[in-house]
Amino acid sequence: MLDSNDPLVALADTINWEQFDDSFEKYYSNKGRPAKPIRLMVGLLILKQLENLSDENIVLQYKRNPYYQYFCGMKEYLPTLPCDSTELVKFRQRIGKEGVEEIFAMSVSLHGEDAQERQVIIDTTVQEKNVTYPTDGKLAIKMIHHLHRIAKDEEIQLRRTYVKEIKGHRISLRFFRHPKKIKKAKSAMKRLKTITGIIIRDLSRNMSEKQLGKYQEVFDLFLKVSDQKQKDSSKIYSLHEHHIYAIAKGKDHKKYEYGTKASLVTTMKSNIIIGVVAHKKNEHDSKTLEAALKSANQHRNKPIKEAICDRGYRGKKEVAGTTICIPDTPKKRDNKYQKELKRKKFRRRAAIEPIIGHVKSDHRMQRNYLKGFIGDEINLLLAASAFNLKKWMNHFLALLFLYRILILGTLLEKLKVKERQKYADLYLIWFRVW
Repeated sequence: MLDSNDPLVALADTINWEQFDDSFEKYYSNKGRPAKPIRLMVGLLILKQLENLSDENIVLQYKRNPYYQYFCGMKEYLPTLPCDSTELVKFRQRIGKEGVEEIFAMSVSLHGEDAQERQVIIDTTVQEKNVTYPTDGKLAIKMIHHLHRIAKDEEIQLRRTYVKEIKGHRISLRFFRHPKKIKKAKSAMKRLKTITGIIIRDLSRNMSEKQLGKYQEVFDLFLKVSDQKQKDSSKIYSLHEHHIYAIAKGKDHKKYEYGTKASLVTTMKSNIIIGVVAHKKNEHDSKTLEAALKSANQHRNKPIKEAICDRGYRGKKEVAGTTICIPDTPKKRDNKYQKELKRKKFRRRAAIEPIIGHVKSDHRMQRNYLKGFIGDEINLLLAASAFNLKKWMNHFLALLFLYRILILGTLLEKLKVKERQKYADLYLIWFRVW
């Protein structure tokens, strides 16, 4: 009943699903409840990123869409949910970064020789984390509420909870940038940090050694957040995502972005993403080149000869045998042909910017909802995989359209003159669209 020319059906028939069964078999045992089919779980992960859906929505759309079920290996339509949405979380944790890298490698290999170009383009962007905009006031109030929950769970009676006082300080912190409210906001912030320390000491005195060992890591984190200053280099911006850092990309509408820096490597002509890396530290772009090129070379048979970058990569001429090209003033020794060649090369470098935009807006890299730094790596790899697969599907549609034009042209030649005139206009319209 399905359209065999649908790109999702064609993609399902092209992917070698058996390689995932062989690779991920080691993560399963014969004990307990029978596991869901590996093809089903991998297919759901790919569809989620392709269609920009959440875990909950992809499970629901699978039930409604027979094309999704065919892609995931079903032979007949089943009007039931394939699994619970939390099973996708467990599956990502099970296969980890290594398993997701295999999915990404498959998305690169589908493009064949197009992914083996010697020239590549490299750029960095920010993968923002799903955290609230960080302020010292927000962090302090969150820490106090968390300490109240600990006291309730451990049945410890605090000397004072400061609930009423905190409400007043929260109001004082509003519009803290206003010249008339700065002094009052600073005083409120100082008092909130003091309250945090008081409650931590109160809890520590009333806890046994076993309880103290259970919460010592949390207390140390809260004290570190309370003591941090405005210009500290390793500030904590989120209590549940410690690894994120502030990145300034020079955007007028968004001065700082909070997440991790990500490097993308694309081929120069075919625009296929062949390498992605998430960086733990906010390093200068030139220091990210080695990791980016290493990731790209893992999925290729030929080494990368030349990497074209923007001026943010100053300081590197060559990395691991790859020449790094950065825009510069024309040299006197260059002839007219060489100058024109460089100009075209660096104009082509701008092609990576819309690719980054599409990966963010269409494939869930705009805001990362997966926990921890491992979540940053997994989301980045899946987003790049979805972009490559979408590119393959668009290429398939273009070839199908061309094939139909050729078929129509062949038929027109066999028709009589009057009948040929009837369909000639349609042929011309299709040809112009192509």
